[in-house]
Amino acid sequence: MSKDTLKVSGVKYSTAEDGYFEKRKLKRSAGIWGLWGLAIAAVISGDFSGWNFGIGFAGFGGMLIAFVVVVVMYYALIYSVGEMAAAMPHTGGAYSFARSAMGPWGGYITGVAETIEYVATTAVIVFFSASYADSIAATLFNVELADGAHVLPMWLWYVILYAVFIIINWVGASLSFKFSIWVSFISIAILVVFFAMTLFTGSFSWDKLWDIPADSGASTFLPHGILPILFAVPFAMWFFLGIEELPLAAEESHNPAKDIPKAGRTALLTLVIFAVLVLFLNTGVNGSASTGAAGEPLLDGFRAILGESGAQLAAVLSLFALIGLLASLQGIMFAYGRNMYSLSRAGYYPKFFSLTGKRQTPWVSLLIGAVIGFVALVVVDYLVSLDPEGAGATGGAIVLNIAVWGAVISYLMQMVSFIILRRRFKNANRPYRSPWGVPGAVIAAIISVLIFVGFLLNPAFTPAIIAVAVVYVVLLLGFAIFGRNRLILSPEEEYALSGGQHGDPAKEGYGGAVEAEILAHDGVDGQK
Repeated sequence: MSKDTLKVSGVKYSTAEDGYFEKRKLKRSAGIWGLWGLAIAAVISGDFSGWNFGIGFAGFGGMLIAFVVVVVMYYALIYSVGEMAAAMPHTGGAYSFARSAMGPWGGYITGVAETIEYVATTAVIVFFSASYADSIAATLFNVELADGAHVLPMWLWYVILYAVFIIINWVGASLSFKFSIWVSFISIAILVVFFAMTLFTGSFSWDKLWDIPADSGASTFLPHGILPILFAVPFAMWFFLGIEELPLAAEESHNPAKDIPKAGRTALLTLVIFAVLVLFLNTGVNGSASTGAAGEPLLDGFRAILGESGAQLAAVLSLFALIGLLASLQGIMFAYGRNMYSLSRAGYYPKFFSLTGKRQTPWVSLLIGAVIGFVALVVVDYLVSLDPEGAGATGGAIVLNIAVWGAVISYLMQMVSFIILRRRFKNANRPYRSPWGVPGAVIAAIISVLIFVGFLLNPAFTPAIIAVAVVYVVLLLGFAIFGRNRLILSPEEEYALSGGQHGDPAKEGYGGAVEAEILAHDGVDGQK
């Protein structure tokens, strides 16, 4: 068919070719428990590794304050995102919210931030999973390793982990959601075992929470002063980072308007409870000084409880703990696959990224994200090997910071979008409304800005800032030169251009009459 075009806000849309959306179908497979499982699975690895580096920066007291701040931010965020997701039941998530509020460029900037967040988060989880797996293998098979040696090369662990979970995500959305539910329950169970062992064996010590020597003029509670609290916040986010991915499952949910907000609230409460227990009990077993630098804090906790005679049992228990990391690998891989799928379907990324095939899963996006993450890990490992004693010498911490900075940019853009949409799209259907409203979005935005500033002030975060800046420069130039003239009226774009009156694919389908209406009126909401 001949292509009709529409120019809006400096970009150009073309009608989709015949069969375009049929090649990009997703399958509705998730109820509220599937969504809850997806949210828990995406985040639960934060209880096993990563969060603890914040104690190294700020001490336990500083980490505790950072944790409270982060909990407030995530409640405000999840309420606001829940409202927008219920109003926009399509896969775009954060990109869609910002596209409706701030136009194509705002949507693209936000979408790229989420791509960075989820691809980097997946890479961090692969890094920690490889570290756990290698350590467990060495213990179970009694392999004596020299310092810095591994049972398998780390790059091979990365390949194995990416390959296995690409296959799981490729097989089908139904399996993905069922897998998420089961691994979430198993991960929670292993944490409960750790908590019980900690309390019943008397391994927890309150004094160990404060075993970091205080700097001159500082207190035991804040051994390095007040400013490092800002540096601890990104690591406190690791307890929750990824829960905001739920809107990306909208087109695979049976009832997104109702279930996504409810699943988000339930999952966040679950995560807060377990994060508090991990923060206190894991640190109280290992000690703050040790925990702040540990690559596998939970594994170290099992070892401390069981002693040398229980090394084999600790390895077995940690093998189950590895499931928590693998749960998040599944959940976050789902997220980057759908994020890249939605941006590609609309034309912001190369359109072939959004192909789904017979199994109706975005297999191209899953593969592309894995390749990017693998390359990033190998490069970071190499750079760290050149300067193993330098600032930020832990490769996992560097990639973690990249993930968190991408998340912070995304959070800020989403909260600004929420405020704008409350004013601009007053007549849009909102099946769920945030109980914290605009003030909640303002609170989350302010905290996001503070985290952003904390990144700029800490030299250890400089590699992450440079990496994110380079990615943005390259992708923004590519969009300015090529992408902005190749957009498609996907459901996310239809919602934005119609002022919130269109864009529900479950009711209206894809393209067709809605697309024709928008083209006929040069954008229903009058955007030029």
